[in-house]
Amino acid sequence: MKKLKIKQTKSINDTLQMHKRTIKALGLGRPNYVVEHNDTPAIRGMIRVVRHLVEVTEL
Repeated sequence: MKKLKIKQTKSINDTLQMHKRTIKALGLGRPNYVVEHNDTPAIRGMIRVVRHLVEVTEL
């Protein structure tokens, strides 16, 4: 299964509560945090919600 490397590029200050919860669900918290997740439709959906706060690369 493909993996995704997700890096938070911007702060979650002054963002919607939904975006803050999505960032926490992805395992991120501060700018420059990096996590790896399997490429699933659920993860892709979460990335789409916070696409302005994260940077995604495929491994």
